[in-house]
Amino acid sequence: MPTVLSIQSWVACGNVGNTAALFPLQRLGCETWSLNTVAFSNHTGYGKWRGAAVPAEEIANLFEGIAELGILPRCDAVLSGYLGEADAGPVLLDIVARVKQANPRALFACDPVMGDVGPGWYVRAGVPEFYRDRAIAAADIVTPNRFELEWLTGRAVTTLADAGSAAAVLRQQGPGIVLVTSLDLADDGIAVVAAGSDGVWAVETPRLPIEATGCGDAVAALFLAWLLRGKPLPEALATTIAAIYSVIEATMRSGNGELALVAAQDELVSPKRSFLPQQL
Repeated sequence: MPTVLSIQSWVACGNVGNTAALFPLQRLGCETWSLNTVAFSNHTGYGKWRGAAVPAEEIANLFEGIAELGILPRCDAVLSGYLGEADAGPVLLDIVARVKQANPRALFACDPVMGDVGPGWYVRAGVPEFYRDRAIAAADIVTPNRFELEWLTGRAVTTLADAGSAAAVLRQQGPGIVLVTSLDLADDGIAVVAAGSDGVWAVETPRLPIEATGCGDAVAALFLAWLLRGKPLPEALATTIAAIYSVIEATMRSGNGELALVAAQDELVSPKRSFLPQQL
């Protein structure tokens, strides 16, 4: 049973950040530990929320409590997402270094949450530079969306070939695997691209008429979980996308706007749909 430490945002109501990542990880058989970078009432897409960022020193203190239990050698991966403050960045990298010291085989999966096409930036000053200048080089797996990939590489991404080329550039900075999400390249479809040592692969799906916050967080968790369970990259990619597609369909049926992870939980493990990965 793999163990994952997830370090990202938390909301009291809804499914984003850790509340979107932990349940999929658990349904796929991963033991989960978590540290929260913010504690909000709900995600910010509602336009109003309460709560605040968790101070970097408190994140470090809570991790110290975990370390004191002597269980870090059991940790197989650190998954990171939204950071409330740039000061949390060095704490994150220190945590990763200490986990890897305890378990040299442990992976660092970094979702460089910064912004998206349309809304633009939605992180505080210093966070993008932290990802670009420090986190990417330390990561084994990076999961940017199109907006983030373009900024990290300085390349425009308008085709699948562009995405593959930009992912290759990002891999040269250190990560062994790059997963590019939210490739909104066609009127009626959306694509995801994964690049690794066994090539560049793409999965395309029909576009569903809904914007569901938290999809990227769930996708990063699902992809990591399938890799930890031993699936090769193209199979992990295809299974992840089939699962999240079914979750989005269930979200549309629910009508409440939050990712329907519980309603579609069986789809996380064994999605009924299938999408074939294509090598670019």
